[in-house]
Amino acid sequence: MKDSLDRGSAEREPGETITYRVAESESDKSAVIKGEFSSDAVFEVAGSEDGFTIRPVRLDPPVHKVFPDDEPKSDEASEGGRRFVALDGELVCGYVDMEYEPWNRRLVIADIEVAGPYQGQGIGRTLMSHALGWARERGAGHVWLEVTSINVPAIRAYQGMGFTFCGLDTSLYRGTESERETALYMSRILD
Repeated sequence: MKDSLDRGSAEREPGETITYRVAESESDKSAVIKGEFSSDAVFEVAGSEDGFTIRPVRLDPPVHKVFPDDEPKSDEASEGGRRFVALDGELVCGYVDMEYEPWNRRLVIADIEVAGPYQGQGIGRTLMSHALGWARERGAGHVWLEVTSINVPAIRAYQGMGFTFCGLDTSLYRGTESERETALYMSRILD
């Protein structure tokens, strides 16, 4: 999962507001925001005989990451999938893609993006709130997501929304531009 949550600011006239809705139009459904973030820390994962430890470590100098383009997505929406969009007028400035897995009552956050100039205004938090509401409507017992260990700003934002670490994968990004990073899994119990 790529994610860019709530950093920076957009210049809007007073009285202009961001609106939120389920993706309706083809442009809502096909909008792509190039994920990027800056971080002055990384969550370091160290293996031990008893398992793993995860701890934040400062980076000097800080890093700026722009996610590579994804593989083309299918035009077919999954039966349990949904996208909420954040709109500035007609411009999609953020979205959250999610899918409900009924077998274990899990809502998976597949992607959450907020365009750079709109970060830091609570748009990511509001999108996640819509996702949590939809999860509850579906009867989900928990919400789950994956985030790279270098994306400390997103991890801190997720922790502030009640998510906790629940696992990791040291090989998920092998063979990609993110090969030196670790996939961290976070969840939030809803029951």
